Amino acid sequence: MKTKTSLTKDQALDVIRNGDEQGYLIQLNNKEVEQMANLKETAQAYEPPQTLNIADLEVVSVDAEIKTETGKNKDDEEFTYNYIEVDDKKYRVPNSVLTELKTIIEEQPELKKFRVKKTGSGLQTRYTVVPLV
Repeated sequence: MKTKTSLTKDQALDVIRNGDEQGYLIQLNNKEVEQMANLKETAQAYEPPQTLNIADLEVVSVDAEIKTETGKNKDDEEFTYNYIEVDDKKYRVPNSVLTELKTIIEEQPELKKFRVKKTGSGLQTRYTVVPLV
């Protein structure tokens, strides 16, 4: 249960410095600061944002909206990638999947769904698009 406590600036700093295990709603300089969990709990619950891979999906609709985003690699160099969103999660769509899907759609224009199989890793990763009926 949350309780509302007004503290002086020094008291608030002591709460922060001491890493008090309790959650506080602190009013400091007439601004409310809500502390729901401590740093340890927050760190344990933290999940960094990540982009999954289209091969992680069981079924993909050909009508899924594709978007483009720019990221940075480990050398701090920018790169652009395509992705789709499913259930508020981003799934990267490699260019090789788009190329293979284009070929399949040329032969099967009525295609509605497919899945992607991924083999290998790193530079040896290969994707196979499997049409679904």
